Amino acid sequence: MEELKNQEPLENTPEAADEPLDKNIKLMSPTRMVVRRFFRSKLSIIGLIMVIGLFLFSFVGPIVYNEWGETELDTSGTVEYVTRDITVFENGVEYTIRQTVETAKRDNFLAGPSADHPLGTDQQGYDVLVRLMYGGRISLIFSFLAVILVTLLGVVLGGISGYFGGWVDTVIMRLCDVLMCLPGVPILLIISTILDSSGIDAQYRIYVLMICLSIISWPGTARLVRGQILSLREQEYMVAAEAMGYSTGRKIFKHLVPNVMPQLIVQMTLSLGSMILYEATLSYLNLGVKPPFAAWGTMINVISQRPDYISAYPLVWIPAGICIVIAVLGFNFVGDGLRDALDPKARR
Repeated sequence: MEELKNQEPLENTPEAADEPLDKNIKLMSPTRMVVRRFFRSKLSIIGLIMVIGLFLFSFVGPIVYNEWGETELDTSGTVEYVTRDITVFENGVEYTIRQTVETAKRDNFLAGPSADHPLGTDQQGYDVLVRLMYGGRISLIFSFLAVILVTLLGVVLGGISGYFGGWVDTVIMRLCDVLMCLPGVPILLIISTILDSSGIDAQYRIYVLMICLSIISWPGTARLVRGQILSLREQEYMVAAEAMGYSTGRKIFKHLVPNVMPQLIVQMTLSLGSMILYEATLSYLNLGVKPPFAAWGTMINVISQRPDYISAYPLVWIPAGICIVIAVLGFNFVGDGLRDALDPKARR
């Protein structure tokens, strides 16, 4: 019996159970868990590579490939001459002189791929590769700014609607219903016509359209935020915040909105692809960026004016179409990956 008392407790005894099995084991934080889930998906990684590649192409590309400017024409084309007879009078005598004169100097337009122009030139003599890069800047900046504005408006109005309820909720939701019934493209057509008559610089009119698009596109985000806050405002931590006497703004934007952020991040990522398509549609309809500046949709617009370019000059419009497809797919892949990674019910 004394030998048994002198023995050390086994690992499965209560004394041993109080000690951790491995002191080196660390609990995984929620952020690290989300990142780990995100990078487990191959499509998420592919989408992230697509998006990063487009940003490098659009913002770093013009620094590396700086032989041509965005609005610089290639005027190294051929000179056209014509021979004609000129009648002159000298001392009352009529003479006929044959003279060769220069009539026009053609720009180097619709040229094929070469060392000077890797993707050739378009119908106006601009370098296609350079316009792809600068067009990507406009398309990406347009989509990001539009999504940020839509999210800000949706979070503020949706948060106020869901928290206060009553007549405030009724007014904001009825405003959402009205805006959701408005046809977006016809309204933008009217706004574009007004901008044409107002004389706004072609370089900035796309951003005015972006603001107008954001004003009529926030109801979807507002409804999402409102629905989440209606379910969250009855939680125990909100009752505690009420008992602590916190202000209304602090309760909404510090306790309620952060709990809606996972859904907002996913929606913002998926909306980026939609906004790029919207910008391409506006530019294709000649409502967006005006020459000499370019956007991806503007570069595709040429096939609506000259259908013969579809098969005759594919390099004029196909690269822009490929960039749009890559951007939309990349943002959708990233959005799907974030949706799965932020799902609290996911076990893996």
